[in-house]
Amino acid sequence: MRRFAISVAVVALTLMPALAAEEAPIPDYVAAAVADKDRPKEDTDRDVNRHPDDVMALAGVKAGDRAVDIGPGSGYYTRILSRIVGPKGKVYAFNPTWVAERFPKAVDGVNALVAAGYANVESAVQPMAEVKFDAPVDLVFMSQLYHDQHWQKIDVAKMNKAIFAALKPGGIYFVIDHVGPGVTTVEQIDKLHRIDPAMVKAEVLAAGFELVADSGLLRNPADDGTVGVFDPAIRGKTDQFVYKFRKPAK
Repeated sequence: MRRFAISVAVVALTLMPALAAEEAPIPDYVAAAVADKDRPKEDTDRDVNRHPDDVMALAGVKAGDRAVDIGPGSGYYTRILSRIVGPKGKVYAFNPTWVAERFPKAVDGVNALVAAGYANVESAVQPMAEVKFDAPVDLVFMSQLYHDQHWQKIDVAKMNKAIFAALKPGGIYFVIDHVGPGVTTVEQIDKLHRIDPAMVKAEVLAAGFELVADSGLLRNPADDGTVGVFDPAIRGKTDQFVYKFRKPAK
């Protein structure tokens, strides 16, 4: 799969802008996880737009890690994470309580995934602002669900602080979402299911994280961000931002 240039933001206390662009190599174990024969066709058909090898390479997840996939949906990223972390690692397929209540089949889907041979996957359902696990985790991965926390009127500041506390020192908080220039209110987010990237960045940094990378992997200039993400003309091809945050090592 074609690799994409990644803008790496080197961030000091002054939040300096991106200083360099480099191409992230794809580790063999990431390539093997993406090529896993057990991935359903409906997942592999989406790879052309989602670039999961580049995304996982940027996230830095590796064998033995404890990873959290927030809002796993049908398990697209959960399957890949499961194969990457391997038998000595664990993937928490995390559904916020509001998702489990509104979409109970989401939890059933995770249980089916475990039954299908992804034994290192564990279903987790908790209030979104009270995320916690039995031991610190290496990665919290949230794809296309950050905006929904605003839509559901979750205390996002509390949520980000809980995620900060759940991570190991040096742990990664990885956020992907649909770009919505100027989309900052609950009403706007509810209408478009997008969010302004600058708003997300400011909220996460306020919780104590450092910005490691602001990637253009999933950007699409053909999407101007003014239509809802479920519009047939743009669904599955939206302009998306990718932020990699890190909990300081000390």
